[in-house]
Amino acid sequence: MATATTLQLDPGVLYHEHHAWLFGWLRKKLGCAHHAADLAQDTFLRIVAARDTLPQLAEPRAWLTTTAKRLLIDRQRRSLIDQAYIAELELLAQELPCYPSPEEILQAAQALNAIARVLEGLSNKAREAFLAHYLDGESHAAIAARLEVSTRMVHKYLVQALMRCGEALDEPCL
Repeated sequence: MATATTLQLDPGVLYHEHHAWLFGWLRKKLGCAHHAADLAQDTFLRIVAARDTLPQLAEPRAWLTTTAKRLLIDRQRRSLIDQAYIAELELLAQELPCYPSPEEILQAAQALNAIARVLEGLSNKAREAFLAHYLDGESHAAIAARLEVSTRMVHKYLVQALMRCGEALDEPCL
């Protein structure tokens, strides 16, 4: 087994030595081999993306588990956004005499995917502030208290997220 220093320098060694274990752990947790394979790949992609800042790994499986759990949380949040959109479409369908066209549905799905990619690129606190405010309806003060930052910082996080969403959608959002 490689040492922590080797793992820091070579994500390939980490992948080779722990991918099968991570896949098995995720398969048991998710109950689906396909989702487990996707999430295992996403976990290692995140590691490769952060290879310059990898810590020395005394316990690589604990680190992989934490990374995979965070990705699971992100996936669940994206699923909540999708479910909220579908629920909103159902409400609109009941109230309006017509349904959205397939093109409109595709545009909305593409916009949601772009927003999800933007959220993945934000810092943890900025992403958490955005989701708490726009998905859960939390106030700036409540978010600031939970994140242990000022309300002004929460405002900056939200502006940053909205600006990036606007750039991703090629539209101004403010």
